[in-house]
Amino acid sequence: MQSPKSRGTGAVLGLLPFSAYVILFLAIPTVLAVGTGFFTEDGAFTLDNIVGVFAPNVLSTFGNSFFVSAVTAVIGAIVGALVCYALLGTKAEGALRTIIDSLSSVLAQFGGVMLAFMFIATLGNQGLITKFIFETFGVNIFENGQWLYQVPGLLVVYLFFQVPLMIITFMPALSGLKATWAEANATLGGTSFTYWTRIAIPVLAPSFIGSLLLLFANAFSSYATAAALVSQGAPIVPLQIRSALVSETVLGRENMAGALALGMIVVMIIVMWGYSVLQSRTSRWQK
Repeated sequence: MQSPKSRGTGAVLGLLPFSAYVILFLAIPTVLAVGTGFFTEDGAFTLDNIVGVFAPNVLSTFGNSFFVSAVTAVIGAIVGALVCYALLGTKAEGALRTIIDSLSSVLAQFGGVMLAFMFIATLGNQGLITKFIFETFGVNIFENGQWLYQVPGLLVVYLFFQVPLMIITFMPALSGLKATWAEANATLGGTSFTYWTRIAIPVLAPSFIGSLLLLFANAFSSYATAAALVSQGAPIVPLQIRSALVSETVLGRENMAGALALGMIVVMIIVMWGYSVLQSRTSRWQK
């Protein structure tokens, strides 16, 4: 029989590859990226870049990122939750739920150039839907597709992967509702309304809000899709970081990208901390 000490040593050795990956590709790049925000090009320590984060134009960029993330997270969470509720009426191992689960898993990771090109080809200046509506009805309701390359366009595009992400994160919680709870509610004379308002919704609330925070973090940190879609300007923080890297004096300060990255990391830490707290509360009744 293996001793506890041997098992502990084996567990530590098993974690070494993952620990090396985290240190080399996550921790060190993060420290280097953020650390540059506290130094000038000459290597002198400065807080000027951190102060620059509070400049009106940078705060406006953060505001746009918060707006895009919050709107797509709320809409994605509501639509995704409704889809999950509709799937409760299907068999857990049935073909329909299996197909939707598979599609959601794929579409939740579908982004970048491919997603941007898909929307440009359909709703862009010469997009199929844009031209069809104009040629058929003579109405240019998409303003020649220009909205697609700005903040409103990001709202539509981000929902394409936000809704599937909500489905794969919230469906396990909704499926975890025990039938005995509904039976107990009916036995005590409760109605469907009392079941949802006094049992199901309070139980599902931490999971729903946690999924909402996850969607917010997902949109807030998204870069590839926005970079492929928005070619001019930097309306959100990831694109502002790109601009700062391309031209370090874009805001009148050197190494501004590190300060912007620090701001994003602070926001992500707060959001993911809230997500982990809510997930721990959800796991209690799922056991």
